[in-house]
Amino acid sequence: MTQTLTLEQFKQQPLEEILNEVVTQEVTLIVRMPEGQEILIEPRLRLRPLPVLDGYVPEGWKDAVYR
Repeated sequence: MTQTLTLEQFKQQPLEEILNEVVTQEVTLIVRMPEGQEILIEPRLRLRPLPVLDGYVPEGWKDAVYR
């Protein structure tokens, strides 16, 4: 989801509240500056941990011939 705010709208809200919303709601926030430039604020996605798999590595696996 993307949300666009003007700089004046951005100034009216506490920064902590804005950043918390970006993270918890996974919102991409675009702040439009008076001269037309835009600033993009978006959360960095976290990777899930890798699963632990059952299994083993056979002895001598390094000694095998790979071609």
